[in-house]
Amino acid sequence: MTFSQSNLDGIEALFQKKQFGKAEQKARDYLKTHPNNLQGIELLGDAYGHQKKWDAAILQYEKLVKNKENHANYHYKYGGALGMKALSISKIKALGIIGDVKEAFMKAAELDKKHIPARWALVELYMQLPGLIGGSKSKSLLYAEELETLSKVDGYLAKGYVYEYDDEPELAEKFYKMAIKEGGSVTCYNKLTTLYENEKEPKKAIETIEAAHKKHQRNAMHYQIGKVAAEYNVELQKGERCLKTYLDNYSAEDGVPKAWANYRLAQIYLHKKNKQEALRYIDLAIAELPKVKLFKKHKEKIFDL
Repeated sequence: MTFSQSNLDGIEALFQKKQFGKAEQKARDYLKTHPNNLQGIELLGDAYGHQKKWDAAILQYEKLVKNKENHANYHYKYGGALGMKALSISKIKALGIIGDVKEAFMKAAELDKKHIPARWALVELYMQLPGLIGGSKSKSLLYAEELETLSKVDGYLAKGYVYEYDDEPELAEKFYKMAIKEGGSVTCYNKLTTLYENEKEPKKAIETIEAAHKKHQRNAMHYQIGKVAAEYNVELQKGERCLKTYLDNYSAEDGVPKAWANYRLAQIYLHKKNKQEALRYIDLAIAELPKVKLFKKHKEKIFDL
């Protein structure tokens, strides 16, 4: 039994390293000798899911649901894999799956009154479905209310999502600000920032990122400020300063490659009509990521200056 568990722990360790193909192979090998081990089946389903092999993931999660009908998370994962498959096929074919997706998420929520991810899935599902096949803003808000009783932050974010999706930016802003006040996580700030960007309010977006940086002190936020400044041609000096700070302090944990920061600097210098500096930074971007077509198109714009 100890040996068996160590094998399963080894598969989970591969997930941490994002080695999903290896995790899949190891899980398949494990199940050859332990075909009914539910944890092994779940890990194989997860490995398929990370690789977007939705049919294979669905098959594994279906085994779990049939084996343990009262396990909420199995229903949630089954519904999630079905939902992702629905997004990857034609809309007509997806219609035949949507009912099963909804049923799986609702079953998970019913079995576990505190299952937050299942309620989030239902909030999003009911908003994204057209009314003719069961979409409903009121049902989305109902599950958002349930989320709020479990976690105020999740509830506020869910309501913000509903109103943003329904093109009611003032209400979305209200609830995202409530989420920031309640929890103040990076996710909360990002939701409000994205709303402002979508509503073409770059100065508010920059103010929000600055507030997030003051609290969380993350270098990645320097890039975010520079990106907004470059895209909307606002506060260029601040954007330039932040992008250079991002590059000076860059580490792999920041997420966005240095090439993109150099591209944003090239954008800023193009706005400033500084052709020499714009070319210098776009060349740095292209040297790092030569296959990005957007960088080459931007270089053509600079030549036209």
